[in-house]
Formats: sequence, structure tokens, C-alpha cells
Amino acid sequence: MKALALGCAGLLLPLLAAAQGWEYRVRIDAPRELESLLEDNLDLVRFRSNPRMDRDQLQRMLRAAPEQVKTLVATAGYYTPAVNIRLDESGTPTVTVQVQPGEPVLVGEVAIELVGFESTPAAPFDQQALKAGWGLPAGAVFRQDEWEKAKRDILRAVVQTRYPRAQMTASEAVVDPETRRALLHVTLDSGPEMRFGELKVEGLRRYPESVVRNLNPVKPGDYYSEAALQAFQGKLQETGYFANVEVSADLSAVLDEQIAAAEDKAGGVPQPSTMPPLPLLVRVVENKRKNASVGVGFSTNTGARASGTYDDLNVFGLKMKSALTLETKRQSARSDFYFPTTADGYNDSFGAAVERKDIEGEITRTASVAAKRAWGTPLLERSISIEYLNESKTVNRVATSHSQSLPITYAATWRKVDNLVFPTKGYVLNATLGGALLPVLTDEKFIRATARGITYRPLGTKATVILRAEIGALASASQSGVPTTYLFRAGGDNSVRGYAYQELGVQQGDATVGGRYLLTGSAEYQYWFKPTWGAAVFYDAGNAGNSFSGLAPKSGYGVGARYKSPVGPINVDVAYGHAIRKARLHFSLGFTF
Repeated sequence: MKALALGCAGLLLPLLAAAQGWEYRVRIDAPRELESLLEDNLDLVRFRSNPRMDRDQLQRMLRAAPEQVKTLVATAGYYTPAVNIRLDESGTPTVTVQVQPGEPVLVGEVAIELVGFESTPAAPFDQQALKAGWGLPAGAVFRQDEWEKAKRDILRAVVQTRYPRAQMTASEAVVDPETRRALLHVTLDSGPEMRFGELKVEGLRRYPESVVRNLNPVKPGDYYSEAALQAFQGKLQETGYFANVEVSADLSAVLDEQIAAAEDKAGGVPQPSTMPPLPLLVRVVENKRKNASVGVGFSTNTGARASGTYDDLNVFGLKMKSALTLETKRQSARSDFYFPTTADGYNDSFGAAVERKDIEGEITRTASVAAKRAWGTPLLERSISIEYLNESKTVNRVATSHSQSLPITYAATWRKVDNLVFPTKGYVLNATLGGALLPVLTDEKFIRATARGITYRPLGTKATVILRAEIGALASASQSGVPTTYLFRAGGDNSVRGYAYQELGVQQGDATVGGRYLLTGSAEYQYWFKPTWGAAVFYDAGNAGNSFSGLAPKSGYGVGARYKSPVGPINVDVAYGHAIRKARLHFSLGFTF
């Protein structure tokens, strides 16, 4: 029986080994850029955990591996590598793949042939600029992925403009391993040029067609442009009137002309270099007219929050947005009405609001009505507004003043960032200038100016330096008649971290009130460990006061965590206020411009 058991065990061991696969390890000795390429694509690595692997199959892969390695490293630009592969069967079998890539193949001559692409003084087409944008220039390492990308990019640059039917009719890369040079040749045929025709709108039920037409940047006769279509679609989506928007060129409208042209071409009739204008087609699905929502939240500036909103997209032809917000330190209710954008691109609105704030021993109650005209693009937004504000103020629990004012304010915002939601490069500037200069519904005349700026400077692919500054000044004969809303205080999540919201200002007993001047600055270093997770260190400084000479800066510094959420960057910071010798937690979503 014992001999029989040993015999069965001898039969079962090979079967068990076969079921588990023939285990081996792979060690790759190559430059880092090639190491990851081979680990991801080499059969020796991909199949090492295959349960059907045995020694014979490994030997077959070892014989095929040198040629596969040469093919793979050629895609990275190395066409004359020295490859050595050996198997060490002492202990756990180990395959060592040694690769000495040698000198890379560089791009030599680049020939880009453009067929068509007519250029006239009335309709110039910059062929040199198109060629200059080629992504794989002479002297660059010839990599297969870069070669494919360069071809896609140059074709995309053409089809997104007035030649949407352009084709790449030829592409060739001739590699000479001896001279280590790659000669590239690409031929692009423009096809017929296309222009936009008249606008067609589908899907409107409640709103007039002017809601769409007034936002249209395209005029009949303009050259086809993907950028123009996307800009138009973005403007329509931002209105809030529509749940879905699709803007396209109506190619179906010219099908008959295309079929006729094809028949004429078969009959030897010369073909025109242009096609009939393409109607600009806008398909929309309207949003439901009324919408209500409620929410709760928390802010390290103003405390716990409960809020509710109610929107109606058609109140006597206007869009209404209203909100009620109840926070620990601030309560407000407001309602605004928006006119449809005019044909000249103006966005007009008016509204009213009431608000109560209890900040650092100062309690203010305000009521206001305002009218505003805004215009411009995301790169440069401008507005002019007039606001009547009536305010009562209590400091240290003593009613001290009542004031009213009717200022007019001009504002401008300049943006040049790589991404509006998650900027990592560029800058945003905002400036305002205004005041109440006439003795109309105004207790004290004043002039007020502010400037804010933030810049993003990338350091490599994972780090960013963010610099921020803000300055403000108010001039008036007396400060007592100027509403608190137009004075300045500092401190909080988006000001000087390490201090409470609007904690920095002019001391009046146990309370902090606003001053005539403001100056703050911040420097922050962010490092992203993963695409969505990062950390930061920062230093903030600033203050508000009644004179520039009295703006003794208060500093705060600390560390924070960063997360790229679907709705914007989430920042959680722990900051130490040097002047008060206390640490404070700060939480913010997005950036303030």
C-alpha cells in the first residue's frame, strides 16, 4: 500500500506542476524608457503567469525574443540594438534580457506636400504655418508613436478649418539604419473648401429663436471652423435654457449636390474647388422651466450652511434665479432676472438682495437693488453695474450708524490659463474701479479701486507654484458714511490663511471693522503624487487698515491636501497664524476668479 501511494504521488506531481504552470522570472536590463516598453509588451513577461506554460514553450519564446525586442525598441527610435538573452535555471528559472540600444535614429529630411489649399488675397491660407506646426521635425528622435501623432495632428489642423474633407493621400517613413536617419514624406489633399450657410434651429418650444441667433458668432459665408462650432455650442450651454445642445454643419443639405457632382465627374465634367454653403444646424432640448433645490454644507469661513434655490427660465421672457442661504455668520436672500443676450453680445440683468452678517463683533444688515451689463469672452470679461445699498451697522452690540450709497462700478477680468477648472499654467487678473460721486441717495461720496491677480507656474510635470496678490483702496472725505460693504478686511480661506474670516482689519473695541486699504499676498507650492491627489505648502501675509503705513502684515503658513474633484479642486489646509499663535483648519472648493 505504501509503494502504491508513492507511485500515485509520483504521477500527481507532474500533473499538479502542469496545472500551476512552469514558473520563471524575467529581469530586464535596459535604459528606463525601454524597460517599461519591454515589460508592457514582451511575450516573455506577458505569459510568465500562464498556467499552460512549460519549459518547451519557454524555449520557443526565448528563440523568438531577440527579434521581438528589436521590433519593440525600433518603435522608440533604436534600430541597431545589441540584444542578449539568457536563461539561468539554478533555483527559480530566471530569464535576463540585456539591451544596449545604441544610437537612436533621428529624423532627417521632412517633405510635406500640400495639394490644393488655394490661397488668395481675399482668402489667404498659410501653408508655411501649417508645415511649421509639424510635430516631428528634423533632428528629433524618430519614434513610431510620435510619427503617428504628427500625422494625426497635421490632418486634424486642416479638417477643423475650411477644408473638413481633407485627406492624407500618402505617408512614408524611410529608415536607414546605417546612417541612422529617417526620411519622412506626407501628402495632404485639401479637397473642396467649405463655407457656412444660413442658421437652422430645431427644438425650440418656449423661447424665441433670438435666444439662439443672438449668440451665433458665425456669419453666412464664413469658412468652416470646428472651433467656431464648439464656441457657439458652449455659449448656448451656458445660458441654462437647454438640457442638451448640438451644433453642427448640416452635411445632409448638400447630399444632392455631392451626388450630382460625382455623376458629372464620371462624365468628365470639370469639378469646382468649392462646395455649396453648409447650413449651420442647431438642435436643442429645452430645460424644464422651473427647478428647485435644497442643500446643506459647511464653510470654515462662515460656518454651517443650509440653502435653497428656485429658478424659473421664463418669467415675462426673463430668466429668474433666486436663492436663500442660512449660515452661522451670514444669512441672505436674493433674486436676479436675466435678459436674453442681445445681438451685440450684451448680457443685462437686475436683482435685489437682503443680507445679515455677524463677523468679528460687527453686525451689518443690508438691502440692495442692482442692475448690470456684462459682455466679452472668457479671455476678457467686462461689466458695468449700478447698485443702491442701504445698510445699518452694530459694533460691540451698540447700534452705531446707518448709511446708503449709489455707486457705479466698472470691472474687468483677464484670463489666460491652460484650464478654466484646474489651471496649472497662466494667470487671471481682475480689476474694479467705481464709486458714488453724486449726492444722490448717497450719504458719503467715495471712489474705490481694487486689483487681484493669481499666476500659475509649472515646475516639471507634477509641481506648480501659485502666486496670489490683492490690493484695494478707498478715498472719501469721511469714512463714517461709507457702507461697510465697500470697506476692506482680510483673513480666511482665500485671503490670509491662519486667521478667521475677515479677522484682520481695524480694531474698534473688541470688534474688527473695515478699513480704507487692503494688501495681501500668497505663495504656494503644490506637488501632485497622483493625477488627482496632491499636497501643498504655503505662506500668506497681509492686512487691512486705514492707512498704507499702518498695514503691518500679519502672516500665516502651513500645509494642505489637494484633490481634483469632478466639480473643481478641493483644498484642505492647516495654517498657523503667526500673530495670534494659533492653528486653524481651512477648507475651500475651486479658486475665486
